[in-house]
Amino acid sequence: MSIWTWDRLLEDPPAQHRVSLGEGGTPLVVAQQIGGSLGLEQLWLKIESCNPTGSYKDRFAAAAISHMRAAGKTNCLATSSGNTGSALAAYCAAANIPCRIAIVETAPAGKLVQMQAYGADLFRIRGFGLDPSITEQTLTLLTELGSRDDTALQVSAYCHSPLGMSGVETIAYELAERHKAIEHVFVPAGGGGLTLAIARGFQDSVRDGRLERSPKVHCVQPRGNATIAGPLREERSNATAVSCTSKISGLQVPIVLDGNEVIEACRKSGGNGFLVSDDEVFSIQRRLAREEGVFCEPAGAVALAGAIQAVENGEVGRREPTVCIVTGSGFKDMASAEAMVAHAICPIIEYSELRDLV
Repeated sequence: MSIWTWDRLLEDPPAQHRVSLGEGGTPLVVAQQIGGSLGLEQLWLKIESCNPTGSYKDRFAAAAISHMRAAGKTNCLATSSGNTGSALAAYCAAANIPCRIAIVETAPAGKLVQMQAYGADLFRIRGFGLDPSITEQTLTLLTELGSRDDTALQVSAYCHSPLGMSGVETIAYELAERHKAIEHVFVPAGGGGLTLAIARGFQDSVRDGRLERSPKVHCVQPRGNATIAGPLREERSNATAVSCTSKISGLQVPIVLDGNEVIEACRKSGGNGFLVSDDEVFSIQRRLAREEGVFCEPAGAVALAGAIQAVENGEVGRREPTVCIVTGSGFKDMASAEAMVAHAICPIIEYSELRDLV
C-alpha cells in the first residue's frame, strides 16, 4: 500500500513519475493502558512512525518528489528540522535527484545522520528554527534559490509545497475508511501543515460522501512555540510569530507558515487549540513506551499530551472515540530516548549467575 492507493483524490502525477517506498497504510491501534487510566473507552493511536523513514513526512516526500519528476525538476532544495529532510533525502535517492537541505540549528544528531546516509548535503543555520527573523530571512532566500528552472524548493507547508502536502491528506483518508465514528483527532503542530492536511482530508471525505461529518481536529503545540494553538484557543483569527523556547525537536517553527489556515480549518471542524509543556511531552513519551509499547520521539507524544489535557478538562467526553497522531519514531531523537532510561542498568554477568537473576 502507498499514498497512491488514493490517487483519485490526489493531484496525480503520471504513473511513470511516481516514487514510492511503501509509505502510508500505517496502523491504528488502541491505547488500552493510557485510555483505561483516563476512563476513555476508545483512545486510538495512528502510528506514523511505521513509514519507511520513520515519520509521516514520507507521505509528503512521495508526493513532492513525484511531482518534481513530472515537472522535469532535477535538483531538490529543502528546509528541515529532521523528519522532512530524512524523507526527502530518501525519496530523492530513489529518484536519483540531488538533495540539499538547510537545517534548523537544534536538529538532533540522529536525524542528521539519517539524512546524510541517504546522500543529502546539509547546512545547519544558526538561529534557524528559533529566531523568527532569521527563520523568515532564511526561507526568503531559499525561495529565491528554489525558483531556478531546474530546482524545486520543498518545505512541508502548504504555503510553499502544496503538491507535497496533498500526500499528507491521506492520513485523514485512511482514518475515514477505518473508523467512521471518530469524534476527535489531536494533531501536533510546528508550522501547522500536518494539522491543516488532516483537516482538509476530512473535509474532502465529507464532500465525497465517505464521511457524514468531520471529526473535531485539534491543534496541539508546546507552550514554547505557541504560534497557532494559543491564538486558536483565545478565539483569535491569526497565528503569530514567536521566539521559540521549546526543546521539542520538529516543532520548533517560530513563524506563521500555514497557521492562519490551520486556525480557520480547526475552528470549522469544531476543534480547539491545546498547549502543553515540554515536561508533559517527555512524560507522555515515556508512558507511550512503557504502557503501550509505542517508541516515539518527543514530537510524537505531543498529540496525546493534548488529548489527556482535554479529557481532564472535560472538553472530550469519555465515550467519544479519539485519535492521536504519533508522528515519528523514537530512533529519530536518541538523546530523548537515552534520557528516558538514564537510570536503567544492563550489567554483564557470568553464566552461573543467570539462574538467580531470572
